[in-house]
Amino acid sequence: MNDSKIPNLSATILEIQRMSTEDGPGIRTTVFFKGCSLRCGWCHNPESIAAYPQVHWVANQCLGCKTCLAVCAQGALSFSEKGNRIDRDRCTGCGLCAEACPANALELLGNRWELNDLVAEVIKDRVYFSKSGGGVTLGGGEPTLQLQFCRELLKKLKELGIHTAVDTCGMCSRDALQEILPYSDLVLFDVKEIDPQKHRIFAGSTNIKILDNLLLVRDSMQTGDRPKELWIRTPIIPNATATGENVRGIGKFIAANLDGLVNRWDLCAFNNLCRDKYLRLDLDWEYKDQALWSKLSMEKMAAIARNSGVDPAIVYWSGSTKLEA
Repeated sequence: MNDSKIPNLSATILEIQRMSTEDGPGIRTTVFFKGCSLRCGWCHNPESIAAYPQVHWVANQCLGCKTCLAVCAQGALSFSEKGNRIDRDRCTGCGLCAEACPANALELLGNRWELNDLVAEVIKDRVYFSKSGGGVTLGGGEPTLQLQFCRELLKKLKELGIHTAVDTCGMCSRDALQEILPYSDLVLFDVKEIDPQKHRIFAGSTNIKILDNLLLVRDSMQTGDRPKELWIRTPIIPNATATGENVRGIGKFIAANLDGLVNRWDLCAFNNLCRDKYLRLDLDWEYKDQALWSKLSMEKMAAIARNSGVDPAIVYWSGSTKLEA
C-alpha cells in the first residue's frame, strides 16, 4: 500500500514496550494508548487512564536545580520541603519542564505519534516477531477510544504480514469493535466481575455493554476469519473480584456462551508494585496497603476456574505472589 494513501493520523501514546511476553503469543511490541473508559480502583497503570499527557516527578532523580521552574509558563511547579509540587489544575502537559530537566526527574506521560512514524517504529522489531511467532499488541488504557488511528494501525500491520492483537476492557461501542476486529488476529478481553452492580462499584460502570461486546467478538469469530483467537483476562483483586462466586460465575458465562472459542483464560494476580505511580500523579490509591496474594490462594482460584464448566486446559494464572509463611 502506498504510504501517501494512509491518512495522516495521530494519537496520544503512553508507551511503546518492546520484548513483551505477556500480551499475546511470542515476543511482542505493545503500544499503550492513553485514555481509558473504566475507572478500576486497582488499576496498575493509573498513568493510562487520562486521555491527555501528564507530567510526573521522580524524586530520587531530582537534583534540586529548579531549572523546570523557569520554563513553566503556567506556573504549575513549585518546590517545598517535600520536593517538587505539580499543580494539576494549572499544568497543561506541554512537556517543556521534562525537556529542560537535566536529570530526567520530570517525565511526560503521553506523546503524540503520527501513524506512519509509529508503524516505522514498531516494525523495527520485526525479526523478533518472525522468529518467535510474536507481533504487535495494542493496549492501554483502551485503544478503541482513539478508533481511527487504532484501526488504520492494525490495517497497516496486517498488510505488512504482522500478527496483531488488541487488549480491550470491552467498554466501547459495538461500531468501534466491528471496525477493528477484521484486522485483529487475537483479542485479549477483560472480564473483571460477573455481577453488573459490583462491576459498577469496582470499575465505574456495569458490565452489560462489556459482556454484549464479548458476544460480538464471538459472533465475529464464528462468521468471519478474524479474530482467530480469544483470550479472557480476569484480575484477581483482594476485597473485590477475588471471590469464588465471581470466578465461578465468569467460568459459567464462558462455558455457556463461548464454548470452544476461548483459547486462554488468564487469572491475573493483584499487583501492588504501582504505588509510586499513584504518588507521582498525586493520587490516593485505595489499595496502597493491600499485600500481594499467596501462590496457594491463586492456585485455589485457578482450581475454582477449572471446575466452573470451562475446559480446564484453558485456565492459567500469572503475576507476583508473596512468599509463603
